[in-house]
Amino acid sequence: MAVDYAALKKGGFMRQKQKNHFSLRLAVVGGNLTAENLRIIAEVAEKYGDGHVHLTSRQSVEIPFIKLEQVEEVKEALATGGCKPGVCGPRVRTITACQGSAICPSGNIDTYDLAKKLDERYFARELPHKFKFGVTGCQNNCLKAEENDVGIKGASLVEWEEEACIMCGVCEKTCREGAISVKDGTIDLDKDKCNYCGRCVKACPTEAWKGTPGFLVSFGGLFGNRVYKGENYLPVITSEEQLFAVTDAAIQFFDDHANPGERFRATLERVGLDEFKKVIKEAYDG
Repeated sequence: MAVDYAALKKGGFMRQKQKNHFSLRLAVVGGNLTAENLRIIAEVAEKYGDGHVHLTSRQSVEIPFIKLEQVEEVKEALATGGCKPGVCGPRVRTITACQGSAICPSGNIDTYDLAKKLDERYFARELPHKFKFGVTGCQNNCLKAEENDVGIKGASLVEWEEEACIMCGVCEKTCREGAISVKDGTIDLDKDKCNYCGRCVKACPTEAWKGTPGFLVSFGGLFGNRVYKGENYLPVITSEEQLFAVTDAAIQFFDDHANPGERFRATLERVGLDEFKKVIKEAYDG
């Protein structure tokens, strides 16, 4: 009987060099797995694999050495522990994320919550080539947002409240961009230097600095045979509704204009950045 390897790959089963063996990539959102997930993954790896798993570079888990004749049995077993296969090939891949503001003191946004929403909106969508989203919580950029086709970085739009300030100078010392200066009994914020990291907000002992969460979005990142740092063409995005309008426009632009087997960066360069900027600016403006 002929084996439909393309269908298997689409369903997360990737051929190994060993004949009739597959490495199964699981669907993992934002790098989070429950204890229940881990238990069933371990059981499946012991029973159907060779007793080990591989942690991928994009926060997923792969179970190698799954036999061809046991593919359906493996999927059924994984489902009992809340796990399901991921995807490969020309479609939206695993949504990656750092810990974000729910756990990390530096985080400006809830990265896992956003990753789940992106996953629900786009995961496994068929496209001319693979498409990757990455979400990081702040300018520390632990998730390396600019490596992705669309990278989302948590920002903090900061404001100073004079009446709460004691002029201690902590914010000036904390700011790595040199955007804050204390002089003549007042605070000066150079908005051209501010990179929206929010360190001043977190360091202030009297809460004289207030921060409004936002999103910095980069487009067209690559980190494979060709390396290209994704670029930001928009101001800080201030709402999820506005963010999703922009990400919808970006992925639709790729779907509409990309050639089969062409990555987003190549599409942008071939079609023209001016055309793309126009499309996402319209989405940004609503």
